[in-house]
Parts: sequence; C-alpha cells; structure tokens
Amino acid sequence: MKLGGVRFSVVSDAAWAPGLDTTAAWQAWAGKPYVIEGSGDAAVAAMPAMLRRRAGSMGKMALEAAYRCLDGRIDVPTVFCSRHGECARSTELLTDLAQGQPLSPTSFSLSVHNAAAGLFSIARQDPASHTALAAGHSGVEHAVIEACGLLADGAAEVLLVVYDGMLPEVFHEFQDCQEQAFAWAWLMREASAESGPTSSSTISLSWSSLTGDESSVMKQELDSCRQPAGLEVLAFYLRQDPELIRTVDGRRWCWGRLA
Repeated sequence: MKLGGVRFSVVSDAAWAPGLDTTAAWQAWAGKPYVIEGSGDAAVAAMPAMLRRRAGSMGKMALEAAYRCLDGRIDVPTVFCSRHGECARSTELLTDLAQGQPLSPTSFSLSVHNAAAGLFSIARQDPASHTALAAGHSGVEHAVIEACGLLADGAAEVLLVVYDGMLPEVFHEFQDCQEQAFAWAWLMREASAESGPTSSSTISLSWSSLTGDESSVMKQELDSCRQPAGLEVLAFYLRQDPELIRTVDGRRWCWGRLA
C-alpha cells in the first residue's frame, strides 16, 4: 500500500438485495440502475438457525453476501462497512427508553455496529479478525483502504462486505441520498497475486484532497436522489467501467481498472 493510492484484485464477489438474488439480475440492474424497493429477507441458509434468527433484515443481507463470497474459506479477516448500521434496531431501543419500557438485552447486543461481523465469526467459529466501519459518504473507500492495509500486513485474502438498509421514518427528512437495502461482498487479494479469470478483477483506488472552492461546489451539488455510495461502486464494478470519480467528504476518490 502506498500513500494516496491502493490496488487489489477481486477473487470472487457476491451481492444480495430484495428482488436481486442472481448474477443475471445484478448485471441487468448495473446496466440501468434503478431504486431497489423489494421486500423480504435473505435466506442465509449456511448459518445455524439459532444465530440466523438473531439477525435483522439488514444483517441477513450482509451475511448472505459474505457466505456466498467466502464459499467455505476460513481464517480470512473481514471488513464490514455500513454507513448507518443497525439504525432501525437502535431507534426501536431509543423509543422504548423514551417510553419507559424495559430494553431487550438481545436487541441491545445486536444494535452495535459490528453485530453482523460478530454473528458471522461466531457462526463459523472463525477466530480471524473482523472490523466494522462507518465513514459517511466515503465509507466504501475507507473500508477498501482498511482491507488493503490488512493485505499489506500479510493477510493472504480479506473479505470486504458493504451493506445498508432503509432509514427509519423519523430520519427521512435528513436523507442525503436515495437510501436502499443492499449488500455486496468482495474477496480481495493483493494485485500481484493471482486474480480472477479476467484483468477486470484488478482495481485501483487513489485519492486527493479538494480545494476550498471545490468543497463548496461539492456541497452545493449534493443530490438527495443519488445512489448510495455502495451502489455507485457496485455498478462501476459490475459494468467493468474503466473509471469512477466520486467527490465526497472533502476528497476526490478515483476508482479505476488496471490493464
């Protein structure tokens, strides 16, 4: 890893969202992205039922993508990334607290940001490290940097899981993008290692700070109808676009593909 840029290979990938459960469905979505509005929970059949029942809808999406992508591998560090985390569960707890109702210990323990990562580790009895990140609009980029840091420290592979869900109604007026329910995962290796069947699996990410004037323009141009960051990056990946430029959080993030 070098200052200002990283690169990596994607060995395998998986994604799940309501109504989007196959590779063909995701490719069709990427060709012309639309707002994902379906309902229903991911099956997460690979997880023991007792633990699966503890996960909420958003956690199940993340776990489904993680299981599919990892495909039985063990001892692989994981990086889970979600902008809002278990916001719906936390809101329910706060509502109960405001109304003087007793809090559910189970709900509390599963409201923390690393709940899905913890369930994944426990279910697989895998002692590999796991990290849970939340970094605003640039959460995906920071999660990739974290994963590349683990690769640079000697990990052979790292599992990245990006996911989010709908915000509770009480937060709708604060939405600054078109929130949707989705989850996807990449199994990452260093770019020099053997990657997938095509060179399109090798990704670069570089970044630079915006000037004061650029930051002001960026704030003015933020569009509440834009796709969440995770879906912007996923569409770039699935379409095999040569480049994606995102200007958020005071930085210009440049995604690209290596020849």
